[in-house]
Amino acid sequence: MVKARSNTFRSLSVRNFRLFAAGQVVSVAGTWTMVVAQDWLVLGMTGDSGTALGAVTALQFAPMLLLTLYGGRLADRYDKRMLLTVANLTAGALAAVLAVLVLTGGVRLWHIWLLALGIGVVNAVEVPTRMSFVGELVGNELLPNASALSAAYFSVARVAGPALAGLLITGFGTGWAIALNAVSYLATVAGLRMMRPEENPGGARGERPEAGQGARKKERKDARVVDGLRYTASRADLTLPMALVAVIGLCGMNFQLTLPLLAKTVFHADATSFGLLTTAFAAGSLLGAIAGTRRSGRPAARTVIGSALAFGALEAAAGWAPGFLFAVVLLTLTGFASIYFAQAANHRIQLGSDPAYRGRILALYTLILQGSTPLGALLVGLLTERLGARAGLWLGGLVSLAAALVALGLEYRGTRPARTAAAPDLSRDPDSDPPDPAPDPDSDSRERLVRDAAPEGRGR
Repeated sequence: MVKARSNTFRSLSVRNFRLFAAGQVVSVAGTWTMVVAQDWLVLGMTGDSGTALGAVTALQFAPMLLLTLYGGRLADRYDKRMLLTVANLTAGALAAVLAVLVLTGGVRLWHIWLLALGIGVVNAVEVPTRMSFVGELVGNELLPNASALSAAYFSVARVAGPALAGLLITGFGTGWAIALNAVSYLATVAGLRMMRPEENPGGARGERPEAGQGARKKERKDARVVDGLRYTASRADLTLPMALVAVIGLCGMNFQLTLPLLAKTVFHADATSFGLLTTAFAAGSLLGAIAGTRRSGRPAARTVIGSALAFGALEAAAGWAPGFLFAVVLLTLTGFASIYFAQAANHRIQLGSDPAYRGRILALYTLILQGSTPLGALLVGLLTERLGARAGLWLGGLVSLAAALVALGLEYRGTRPARTAAAPDLSRDPDSDPPDPAPDPDSDSRERLVRDAAPEGRGR
C-alpha cells in the first residue's frame, strides 16, 4: 500500500514541481469558482439563454484558434517561468475588473464578453507554456506521473471550486466568488518565484553541457510554428490521436455549457445543486487522473481509442438520465472517461515528440482540444435552444463514439500489414505499439533524425 502511494505521488519528490502544484491547486480552484459564478450570472441576466452562454464560452476560447500556436512558439523560445508569471498576473487583473463591476452593480453583458475574450488571449499563451513547463520541471522519466498529477489537482480544484462557488453565490452573490478567483492567481505566482530553476532536470538550465546547449539555444531562437506543424504531419502516430482529440473536443467536451443548462432547464436546480452536478463530473475526472498516475511510459494507440469509446458511450447515456441522482452517477463516470482519454492522448503525443518541438506540439494539441470549443459551444448552444439541454450531451456522446470507431478502423488497417508481412516478435509486449518502419523517434538519436530529415534552410 505504501509503495503504491509512493508510486502515485513520486513526481512530488521534486521541489519545484511541489511548489508549482500547490500554487495551481489554489489558482485553478479559484478559476472554477469564477466559471460557475460567471455562468450563473449570464443565465440570470439573459433569462437562461443557451445562446448567450455559448457566446461567452466561444469568446473565452476563440483566441485558442488564433493565438495558441504562437503561444507554443513563445514557450519554446522564451523563459517559461517568466511567461507564466506574467500570464497569471494579467488573468488576475482581468478577474478583479469583473469582480468590481459585479459588486458595484455596473456589470453589463458586453463587459463579460470583453473580459472573457481577454482571459482567452492570456490562456492561449499560458496553457501550452504550462503543459510544456511540467516536463521541464521533472524530466521525461517522471513526466507521465507529473502530467497525470497535474490533471488530478485540476480535478481537485474542479471539485472544490464549484462547491465553494455554490456556497458563495447563495450567501454573498456572484461578485465575491469572482473576487476570490482574482486573488487566487497570486498563489501560482508565489510558487513560480520561489522555484530554483537550476534544479530543473528537463529545462534549459538543467541540461548537461554535453547535450549540445548551443544547438538547443539556436533552435529556441529560430523556433517557428511551421516547423512544429511539419514535424507533427510527418508522424502518423501523432496525427491519429490529434484527429481524435479534434472531433471529441469539438462535439463532446462542452460541459461548461451543457451542465448549467442541464441543471437549470431540466432538473430546475438551484446554485447549490448545480455546484453538486459539476462537482460530480469533477470527482470522476479526479479518479481518472489518479488512475493515470500509474502510467510509466507512452500509452498504446488502443488505450487512447478505447478510452474515447467509453467516453462517448457514457456521455450519450448521461443525456438520457431520467433523474438528478442518475445524472450525478453518469456524469461521474463520464468525468472519469473524459480525463482518462485526454491524458492518454496527451501522453501519447507528448512522449512521442522531440523536446525541441514540445511547446509547439502541445500548443497544437491545446488548439485542437480547447480551440475547437468556440465552434462546439456555438453549435451545441444553438442545438440546445431548439431541442433542449439533453441534446447537447446526446450529440457529444454519439459523435465521439463514431469518431472512436473510425479511429479504431484506421488503426487496425495501419497495423495489419506490418503484422502479416513479418514473423511476430514474441519478445515484445503484446499491448505495446507495433514496431515503426523508421528508427524510434523516442531514442537518444531523435534530435539528429529530425534535423537530418528537415528541408534545407529550415529555421531560417
